[in-house]
Amino acid sequence: MINMKNSLTILFFILFSGYISAQNIEVGKKAPEITMTKADGTSFSLSALKGKLVLIDFWATWCAPCVEEQPQLKTMYSTYSEQIKNNQFEIVGVSLDKNKESWQKAIDRFQITWIQISDLKFWKSPVAKLYEIEELPFNVIIDGQGTIVAKNLHGKELEDFIKKSLTQN
Repeated sequence: MINMKNSLTILFFILFSGYISAQNIEVGKKAPEITMTKADGTSFSLSALKGKLVLIDFWATWCAPCVEEQPQLKTMYSTYSEQIKNNQFEIVGVSLDKNKESWQKAIDRFQITWIQISDLKFWKSPVAKLYEIEELPFNVIIDGQGTIVAKNLHGKELEDFIKKSLTQN
């Protein structure tokens, strides 16, 4: 039988554990490493982009707002192609899909040329838990040292942040 003291200890531990994990994805913290399979079947690790400003875009083909954002991301990728060539900027799409065929069709349809990765585990992806994703679309922007500099920016706010960050360098 659990006594009152043990109950309070367990409750405190549960609450405190939740508090700690909720603090992982905050501006100023290091972004957790992501290692997943790219759409072409090769392995990719986020740490390979050290030194670059990186927009990590969490999305899925079944998410209408995510799909609506893809043309904006494509324009942004084209606009900053020079910074991409000079290893200053990159976009990484992390798909929370579970069907590779649907994911690949969306990549083809939107002519996505930036890095696309997924473990095809839907909401059960360890990365979804690691990045505390509760809804899509969701994004995180990290600097060249892997520190989170912004999160969950969309539309003009995202464009302005990327532009400002790249012109400061």
